[in-house]
Amino acid sequence: MWIPAARYPDPAIQTLDDSFAKYRINLAAVERISTGHRWCEGPVWFGDLRSLIWSDIPNNQMLRWDEATGQVTPFRKPSTYANGNTRDRQGRLVTCEHGGRRVTRTEYDGSLTVLADSYQGKRLNSPNDVIVKSDGSIWFSDPSFGIGGNYEGYKAEAELPQWLYRLDPVSGELSVVAEDCVGPNGLCFSPDESILYVVDSRATPNRLIRAYDVTDGGKRLANSRVHIDCGPGTSDGIRCDVDGNLWCGWGMGHDSLDGVMVFNPAGKAIGRIALPERCANLCFGGAARNRLFMAASQSVYALYLNTQGATLS
Repeated sequence: MWIPAARYPDPAIQTLDDSFAKYRINLAAVERISTGHRWCEGPVWFGDLRSLIWSDIPNNQMLRWDEATGQVTPFRKPSTYANGNTRDRQGRLVTCEHGGRRVTRTEYDGSLTVLADSYQGKRLNSPNDVIVKSDGSIWFSDPSFGIGGNYEGYKAEAELPQWLYRLDPVSGELSVVAEDCVGPNGLCFSPDESILYVVDSRATPNRLIRAYDVTDGGKRLANSRVHIDCGPGTSDGIRCDVDGNLWCGWGMGHDSLDGVMVFNPAGKAIGRIALPERCANLCFGGAARNRLFMAASQSVYALYLNTQGATLS
């Protein structure tokens, strides 16, 4: 049950290390901006619309929250079981679709362009999360979650392993950049784009957040290593702030785990945002990119912070 904080500072914002204190705003509290959904994922901020757009996967729809009015309205229905979303460097919406087993781009006129739906003649599994690098390349994870049943997509047999891909912005060539994640999930770049972080969501015995060095002029990955062992927690979507801290959707298993975990660039846990639901994905938004939006199970929450997102999505 959601009970908003009645006083400041909000006890839901927890400091695990003194270094986290500077990112808190003592006169800001966690707010629930929307609820009543089935499984929220893929929040992306559109500053030019003053709106947040996100996916409600099992309901096969995307929704839009208007910052000015607080109203939530349908953005796209059906959404082809859309999951992760981001914006490219031209401001266009890029979406992972479980149902279509593809990555699409929404053009300025509202039409859809298919960016990737196969690799070497075989269908992708169910693209999950997506980011766009400053050079325009599109990076996305392709686990099999959306084809495992008929709840978040359509049940089907996998034709490809669960890999991580890069789509070249010039040639349109799709290439595999990582093969060692067992169920690659959320991903994000460090602020200088020298490191790619990827959630290894089927690693055992615990979920992991892997780190890779970005090499070859931003085209390849090297030096795969475990950056964070999630222990009893389960990370999903991740985003970096301007200082290189990782803000991670977290939860599943126990109420004390639900919410957001924050790790410094060295992988040390420094803060937590407690939520009454498991948090899947998150993004930074607002006029100054200092508002964290958290897609958490059946609801979406928001919190102002004393930091900014490292990227626009």
